[in-house]
Amino acid sequence: MQSMRGWPAACGVMAVLALAGLARAEEAAQPPLRWQWVYAPCNFQVDKAVDDLIALAARAKKAGYNGLLVSDYKFGRIEGRPANYYVNLERTRKAAADIGIDLIAGVMDVGYSNAILQNDPNLAEGIAVKDCVFAVKDGRATVADAEERLPGGGFEAMQGNRFDGWDWHDACVTRDADAKHAGAASARMAGFRDKESHGNARVVRKLALKPWHEYHVSLWVKTQDLAGAGEFRVNPIGADKRTLCYTNLGVKPTQDWTEHHVIFNTLENAEVNLYVGLWGGRTGTVWIDDLSLRETAGVNLLRRDGCPVRVTGEDGKTEYAEGKDYERWEYPKMGRVPWAGGYEAWHPAPPIRIPAGSAIRDGDRLKVSFYHTVVIYGDQVCGCLRHPDVFRYMEEEVRQVQKYLAPKKYFMSHDELRVAGQCGLCKKEGETAGQVLAENVRHCTAIIRKVDPEAEIFVWSDMFDPNHNALDNYYLVGSTLKGSWEGLDKDVRIGAWYFEKRDQSLPFFGERGHQQIIAGYYDDAAKVRENVAAWLKAAAKVPGVNGIMYTTWQGNYKDLEAFAEGVRSAR
Repeated sequence: MQSMRGWPAACGVMAVLALAGLARAEEAAQPPLRWQWVYAPCNFQVDKAVDDLIALAARAKKAGYNGLLVSDYKFGRIEGRPANYYVNLERTRKAAADIGIDLIAGVMDVGYSNAILQNDPNLAEGIAVKDCVFAVKDGRATVADAEERLPGGGFEAMQGNRFDGWDWHDACVTRDADAKHAGAASARMAGFRDKESHGNARVVRKLALKPWHEYHVSLWVKTQDLAGAGEFRVNPIGADKRTLCYTNLGVKPTQDWTEHHVIFNTLENAEVNLYVGLWGGRTGTVWIDDLSLRETAGVNLLRRDGCPVRVTGEDGKTEYAEGKDYERWEYPKMGRVPWAGGYEAWHPAPPIRIPAGSAIRDGDRLKVSFYHTVVIYGDQVCGCLRHPDVFRYMEEEVRQVQKYLAPKKYFMSHDELRVAGQCGLCKKEGETAGQVLAENVRHCTAIIRKVDPEAEIFVWSDMFDPNHNALDNYYLVGSTLKGSWEGLDKDVRIGAWYFEKRDQSLPFFGERGHQQIIAGYYDDAAKVRENVAAWLKAAAKVPGVNGIMYTTWQGNYKDLEAFAEGVRSAR
């Protein structure tokens, strides 16, 4: 007969085994994620692109996904498209229903606003220029102070180890008399890591400039086998350490002498450090020559409520009337190159034309105040957060998307809003950019509920996350973005995408009562499972994280199945 002393131990072992079995059973019975989506933007005007989207939908369904987040630049203005556009929307809607996969419509491009701005380019967010002095000659008023601010921009001579006209430069920048665009020499940048591990290759000068004025930088650039050519840029940095220009120059790895341009606004800065060159250089060579900086005015000039033009005499008191003393001041191609909603980083500054009978005379000096927009990186332009026409076009977009795609879910595209809180409508005493953005997202949410009261509404996390972009000194935003999250009611779902701060961001929204979907992957094929596992580990601690999305910015779907398998394995 077995000793009774063995029973407690045996019972303990059986209890542990029973609990382990129960835990495994609970784990096996864990409900699937409510939303398992694929990020799938599409050009619905291209038949082949829609064929590919439908094939992707079938493939995604087979892999275990139940939704496609679809978007198109043309959603911003659906009316007036070729007939095949509407055919493609209809066949996409039907195919999704047949396959059994949801369509989630990406709408309301706030941040990357070009889709909405194709309706009216003047709805871009504007930055003020204040009291720029113009001189009148031969019936045209142009910037009076157009003198060169960089007399050493030709890199013709050096004193010791420093180029004339520059405060300093990195050690790998040298004078080259053999390769030049014009004159006797250029500045050559090569051997980036020979003397400094950071690889930076820059020329730098401190400049006294006018606050709230618009400046134009041009330069000629030649390259040979330049790795990381996209990191060659012009960086004016204010006394407050904020970068004032984020426009990509578009330098290629190998190019002959090519002219490049950027525009920046000094904001409140009277002193600017101008950096020109390469950050983190590795291999190859770049030459720069004929670098110029001059005051300009009217580049990407905006004409709308909240962005007024004011022209006075030099005394600032005598005010002149548009249409009487000067013709309407505008650049007709603004926001229309190379297509509607496309903006040139730089274009010739339009003069102010003085008609016969004007009170303005040749030889007069004027003070001109206005607003202009700027291009961020390659082509991003941000829209005004408050103009009523922005909301009118957004409502039209949602109505048209609902008509042709009939989605049950909408994803508001508030994302990386880099110019905001600057125009006359959005910059008011005692009000922050965060408060204006909160008001904006409330209005956008109300529009969707008006069009489709039963719709589920989602939004990207970053502009409402104090651990991400909802903070002070974000790009060219006029004031703090803190508090923007107050515009989100708890029924708005969050698309969380900041992997590095997942352990802070997910709880922040979870504590506010939001359901969340994780946006993972980001084209890192080497870390698919690692990415998924880390996201889901963080999500396991937070209530209301009900989904995950395969998110590619490169249209790369080769890891679609591996991502889905990673989700199953991690759960």
